[in-house]
Amino acid sequence: MEYSGIMYLCKYKRLYFNVLGMNYLQKLRRQYGYSQDFVARKLEISRPTYILLESGKRDLSIREARVLSDLYDLALVDFLAEIMPEEGETVNLMVKESGAEYKSDMRVAVPQENVEKFREVILYILEKIGARPNIGEAVIWKLLYFIDFDYYEKYEEQLIGARYKRNHHGPTPVISTQILEEMEKQGDIVRVNTKYFQYEQKKYLPVRKADLSILSAQEKTLIDEEIERFKNYNATQIREYSHRDVPWITTPSQAEIDYESVFYRTPEFSVRAYSEDDEN
Repeated sequence: MEYSGIMYLCKYKRLYFNVLGMNYLQKLRRQYGYSQDFVARKLEISRPTYILLESGKRDLSIREARVLSDLYDLALVDFLAEIMPEEGETVNLMVKESGAEYKSDMRVAVPQENVEKFREVILYILEKIGARPNIGEAVIWKLLYFIDFDYYEKYEEQLIGARYKRNHHGPTPVISTQILEEMEKQGDIVRVNTKYFQYEQKKYLPVRKADLSILSAQEKTLIDEEIERFKNYNATQIREYSHRDVPWITTPSQAEIDYESVFYRTPEFSVRAYSEDDEN
């Protein structure tokens, strides 16, 4: 049976933790800066039940393994093998949860001063094309990747400045989940679970208009060009397209994608008209 090995690992996950003398779920959660409440909500279980999972006192189901592997952007086989993603930069942020404020060593993938721009660009994309049936969460993340990396290739400056890692779904901003959760709590966006053909799709719709005053005319022009370029792509199409781009091809699995790799792109992806001086 196809999933027999997975079922075996899930059934004996607790023993595997004890043999290794460490708690993989706790290490993953802390590396990403997630609270136990946050992960429990993703699993659709209570926090006390999640604590049992994290402490190894409750077996991990196949469904829970799949949810957690997606949450931490790991292939299921890597998650079950207890492979850790590469550690990123952490900074202390004040995070609001359940009405209280507390400090968290959240893994932040953009310079702190650019987090606001990250939010406003997401809102602007959602305003323009968020209601289209092909535009779900996966398309948004790939679109942000092309906005950031194309702008850097063209102008040698950062637009959003987000850090992206190479996972099996394609380039993904490291703080994607935290940003969306925060925006939902603040009432900037609403999440809608829909179906695109036979596939489950997470969509987000804007509640307020984006503040475009934080964007230069040059930045907005490129964003508009990228939106127009990818507005008809579905998740599969844009994922497969991103997998042919040199930055993704040359980056090891789960590693951070280097912006400098855009200067080695093939003509299919390059957005810059290079002169002889550029090549020398």
